Amino acid sequence: MNFVFVSLQPINTGRDSTSTSLAKELAKNHNVLYVNSPIDRKTYYSKDIDHYTKIHIEAIKNKSAGLTKLEENLWVLQPGRIIESINWLPFTSLFKICNWFNNKTFAKDIKEALKELKFDSFIIINDKDIFRSYYLKEFLKPDKYIYLDRDYTLGVDYWKKHGMELEPALMKKSDAVVCNSYDFTNRAKQYNLHSYYIGNGFDVMQYNGNVLHSIPDELKNIPEPRIGYVGALITLRLDLALMIDMAKSNPTFSYILIGWEDDDFKKSELHKLTNVYFLGKKHTKDIPAYIQYSNVCINPQVINEITKSNFPLKVVEYLAMGKPVVATGTNTMRELFSKQSYLANGTEAFKNQVQKALLEDNLSLQEERKTFAKGFSWENVAKALLDSLVMQDKGELHESREHMTSTIN
Repeated sequence: MNFVFVSLQPINTGRDSTSTSLAKELAKNHNVLYVNSPIDRKTYYSKDIDHYTKIHIEAIKNKSAGLTKLEENLWVLQPGRIIESINWLPFTSLFKICNWFNNKTFAKDIKEALKELKFDSFIIINDKDIFRSYYLKEFLKPDKYIYLDRDYTLGVDYWKKHGMELEPALMKKSDAVVCNSYDFTNRAKQYNLHSYYIGNGFDVMQYNGNVLHSIPDELKNIPEPRIGYVGALITLRLDLALMIDMAKSNPTFSYILIGWEDDDFKKSELHKLTNVYFLGKKHTKDIPAYIQYSNVCINPQVINEITKSNFPLKVVEYLAMGKPVVATGTNTMRELFSKQSYLANGTEAFKNQVQKALLEDNLSLQEERKTFAKGFSWENVAKALLDSLVMQDKGELHESREHMTSTIN
């Protein structure tokens, strides 16, 4: 089959996302065109942009943007046409008209790539690109148009402004919606009965708990027990007050925090505590070593509309390294990870579960965690996606919870 991915995340950044990983997995057996995000006019003239966006803009200026082969069966398209910056428009009715023209411009680039690749028939998978890919079903006329729902972006003001109306409408007109959590699946079914749970995946080779890494130099002088967290340190997703209280009440524990910080974290009391170590951002290839030399890994999420239904991929990566995990008891944590992790809601419960995780950890539990995590491979997610396409073809509207669970176990 031929697949076309449109997404908010470029594929050639060195850091994979749900759509880039799924595209690479499908390319093992199918042809895949991955379309990087088009450049809007505001971004084109902005100086505050990342390295990869600069490369894209330079390619547009040099008229070298276009189609390139990334690997076998996998091509990437850098759109060469600029679209307009329209999210500032106050009325969604006006935004939709202008967005139609943006989509038409975007579709021209994709049509040219499809013609060059001789993709006469294809399936579009739209990974959360609510606006720029809203009309691609009409312009490109794919065999199927699949919407991939894997995060609650409407909790962010940029997407909420026009997305509250457009995302449900996009789900309705999609041939199917595939989701990485049960909550997202249930939400999608309000708008499209052909909504299916496919789970989420991780890099099985990278997070291989049976590979022994050298201890990172930064950890050598940090005493055990080490309580580790890897990911963005932002109050939008993390319970900062809980983290401060935990670190203060357990001064003999070392708290290892890896990731970029928002302003609230930068200004927080955590930076004044001698048992808290901010190690900054790390390359993804180096992360397994830091996890391996943590005694317990944590995910102290604050529960809000963005986090309550999300799939916490870092938990799978922790488990794949054999680590005991203490995490906030969100819906997804309770439904998927309750037997393999320690769940807590509230500061006291979190502190008690960390103590329990340290005391109970053993080789047998570590092997159980590693085995469980392997079920969340991209191979399994790709299979679940393809199965959902078959179910949509057959008109099967609902799968049982047993079927949903079997796709990842």
